[in-house]
Amino acid sequence: MSEDLNQELLTRAKKFFRENIVSTHLDRSLKKASHLKSYNVNPFLLKYLANFLTGNDEPRSMAQALIYPRILGSSINTSFGMHTQKMIGDLFEGLGSTTTGIDIEFYDQLDGRKKYCQLKSGPNTINYDDVETINGHFNDIKNLARTNNLDVRFNDLIVGVLYGEEEDLSSHYQRISEKYPVFVGQELWHRVTGNEDFYLELIDAIGEVALEVDATDKLNDAIKSLAEEIKTELLED
Repeated sequence: MSEDLNQELLTRAKKFFRENIVSTHLDRSLKKASHLKSYNVNPFLLKYLANFLTGNDEPRSMAQALIYPRILGSSINTSFGMHTQKMIGDLFEGLGSTTTGIDIEFYDQLDGRKKYCQLKSGPNTINYDDVETINGHFNDIKNLARTNNLDVRFNDLIVGVLYGEEEDLSSHYQRISEKYPVFVGQELWHRVTGNEDFYLELIDAIGEVALEVDATDKLNDAIKSLAEEIKTELLED
């Protein structure tokens, strides 16, 4: 991959992250998190968590105990996972697949063979049932390949994990890897781009977008709004 194309991909990645992940997080996710009805509040733990976090159980402390895990954890990870395939589509136009159960198709820059890849966002983002679903899709492709006399081998059917390290993969991924390759983080991006350092460059590029974001005021407004609802709906006599 040429240096010009490398830089173009990084520019696309920054644009994607800015327009999809950051925008959704700042607007939709934060707005939802500011409303009490979006939480399944555990009344046995809320005051404890508020005191644990701030040393008191004022409405604002309760709001912080609710909103921080949501907005700094679950919401952004869910958003990233939902946009996984779109991210690849935006970065690598034409890699989308029409094959059932396959997200992208690409020619591996290391072995030169065409890969049929199901994408996952991170090393802990599949469950027990997903393993059988993935194996089923791959079995269907092998059967279709035999019917149509296509040269599709076991190593051409892969699961690609966008970030993480091999040692971080959950036991579910390890079950898949007994039959099919699971390429994670740097190795996946190396095979897609041919650039061994692209994964690290991608992380740095998205980090540059992070420097553009200061959501302090919006977060404080959300906490204030949530605290008011807690005061009137949970703590009223």
